[in-house]
Amino acid sequence: MPKGKSSISKAATYGEIGDFWDQHDLSDYADQGKAVEFEVNLETEVTYYPVEKGIVEKMRVAARRHGVPADTLVNIWLKEKLQQELPE
Repeated sequence: MPKGKSSISKAATYGEIGDFWDQHDLSDYADQGKAVEFEVNLETEVTYYPVEKGIVEKMRVAARRHGVPADTLVNIWLKEKLQQELPE
């Protein structure tokens, strides 16, 4: 967790923060929060490519092992491979 950041949960890690909020209700702490502003960029381009069924099944298994959605793992692995092939 970045230094200088405070947390209602007083947790030391993001995992501990998650555990705290799994067991507590935000409405009980609403008066302790502070207003923040942020921007979200939702502009994402999605392109579909045909993938062999056997590869898809293996990707789903691998994604479960890594604890991420299959599309996230595909993007991570493609970025890694492209970095090898086309370093900037």
